[in-house]
Amino acid sequence: MPTAAFLPSLLLLLADRSYATPTTIKLGLEWFLNPDHLPLVVALREGYFAEAGLDVQLLEPADHWEAEEEILAGRLDVAVTETLHLAQDAARGKPVIGFSRFLHTDGGVLFLGSSNISRPSDMCGRTISYPGSPGIGGPAIVQTMVEADGGSCDIASYGKHNGGFYHVKALQDKAAAVATLVFYNFEVIEAQQMGLRPGFFSLKEWGVPDFCQLVLFTTPQRLQALRPQLRQLVLAMRRATGLIKREPARAARIYEQHVKGSAAAAGTTNRSALAKVGAALSGAAAMVNPVAAMRRRKERKLEAAIFDATLAALPNDNSLSGAYFQGLMAWLVKTGQVDAQVGPELLPEGYWTNDIAL
Repeated sequence: MPTAAFLPSLLLLLADRSYATPTTIKLGLEWFLNPDHLPLVVALREGYFAEAGLDVQLLEPADHWEAEEEILAGRLDVAVTETLHLAQDAARGKPVIGFSRFLHTDGGVLFLGSSNISRPSDMCGRTISYPGSPGIGGPAIVQTMVEADGGSCDIASYGKHNGGFYHVKALQDKAAAVATLVFYNFEVIEAQQMGLRPGFFSLKEWGVPDFCQLVLFTTPQRLQALRPQLRQLVLAMRRATGLIKREPARAARIYEQHVKGSAAAAGTTNRSALAKVGAALSGAAAMVNPVAAMRRRKERKLEAAIFDATLAALPNDNSLSGAYFQGLMAWLVKTGQVDAQVGPELLPEGYWTNDIAL
């Protein structure tokens, strides 16, 4: 039982906890909300961020944004990117610093069974679908794999197709023979569920740095200003990752509830009402339309398969080594994606820190 002398201090402590103003963290996603963002969603919905004194707002890009410019303008505090883009941005002189990895999937090149491709060297001269086409990125990845397989190919021989991130559609439409910048837990699973007999060459197995990893980054200035809060952000996400791995069914429910809630809050009241009416009509149509019902069952099966595949891509270790970034930068220089005068001089500690992740 507390003494009379102790009571004022206890009441003051409780008051501080009750009325402390949480720190707002505006966090920009790299794409639309999807299972890759599970640690963020679970930490938000389970109150882990709130317990850490954080008001985290997850923001989706309307189309594409230069996240570091959004941070400099004060519209974001933190953003999600891939290690590949972090290194490229640093080499372009942008004020970026990454501080925590939260997803590490198997990335690579996707092709279909009908493509007559059985090994990387078979990709020589074929058309590649990739975001950023007609830039050098897609051919750089495929050419590295061809050479790792003992092939010899003129890098100018590749066809280029910009199918955005609709990799499977590009292959189905025969607009390209292969697609790269593919996440195994998304596009490969999608193609499997569609019965397309997909084949896959992994970056890490064919000479390309393993860069399909999602990380959090900010600017050096925001890192300095928010260092304690960003540490709490990482710890809350780590706690969420533990829940996801121990209780995947519960995590799936949390994610589904969040997606439904986000969709309902995205529009005006009238739009929300229309969405509810539309959902009811769709449900009624499915009851009398077996084709619609079957399509929805397939969609749910695909969603479940992607969710399950994503669980294996959530690391417990949020750090990345300097040697990893040195290897990535060396490959970017070798393939002409980064200025050879800049890349070798750029030290990893200039754009990545483990101080918060460890």
